[in-house]
Amino acid sequence: MLQGAYTAMVTPFKAGAVDFDRLRDNVQFQIDHGIDGLVPVGTTGESPTLSHAEHGQVIEATVNAAAGRVPVIAGTGSNSTDEALSLTRHAKSVGADMALMVNPYYNKPTQEGLYRHFMTVADEVGLPIVLYNIPGRTNITMAPQTVARLAEHEKIVAVKEATGSLDIASEIASLCDITIISGDDSLTLPLMSIGGKGVISVLSNLMPAAIKQLVEAGLSGDFAAARERHLKLFAMCKGCLTLATNPIPIKTAMKLVGADTGELRLPLCEMDEPAAAALETLLQDQKLLSP
Repeated sequence: MLQGAYTAMVTPFKAGAVDFDRLRDNVQFQIDHGIDGLVPVGTTGESPTLSHAEHGQVIEATVNAAAGRVPVIAGTGSNSTDEALSLTRHAKSVGADMALMVNPYYNKPTQEGLYRHFMTVADEVGLPIVLYNIPGRTNITMAPQTVARLAEHEKIVAVKEATGSLDIASEIASLCDITIISGDDSLTLPLMSIGGKGVISVLSNLMPAAIKQLVEAGLSGDFAAARERHLKLFAMCKGCLTLATNPIPIKTAMKLVGADTGELRLPLCEMDEPAAAALETLLQDQKLLSP
């Protein structure tokens, strides 16, 4: 069963190129701090700005650096079914354990189109698939009924729920037994209260042990301890997703603590000064940065 704390990995850049040395260091940092799995080239990994070659190289480098110690769920989604097939086949060929597939964006398929898109990849590639429902990025919401239809396929094993709606997550849980994983750090605990099994986290790039502790408490049924950790992390979780577009805040935070260059690729750019100052305060509150 897919459960636990997984990190939606940033893609490190240095002088405009992918920094594979830093990527390997980041993988090691995550494993050293007990993370349950790694998710490269998703939203946080700036996948829209990577070339197809870079996309494949980042997945392969992450798989190689993980070396079987934790599972790798490779981002392989696209608004083109043919392209999603190609990316997912490549991920399988280099040893990824699962594929994270976002709803097709921009072309706004119908629910039937969404169903056929994911079923085609599941049928033709055979790599376990985690659906990724994030309407804020794709302008399309996969209906709970569509998720339930897809869950009948043995290779569609989970949904990363990033709609921000507990109603949608609750309806999915009422219709089928697909594994629900939070796609928003601030909603990990609320989703676990209705049966969610963990999170694909942005903040765990910086604080993997803290995110793991929250999830472990929830999975063990110790919701008092989970609530305490949730409230302690809540402002930091919200800041990473609201001070600027993800992954701008998390990459800035990693730069401030010396864990990344902080480089982004256009059209993403650096934070403005008030937002950066607010982020510094959050890091100080978490004792990750001295005043």
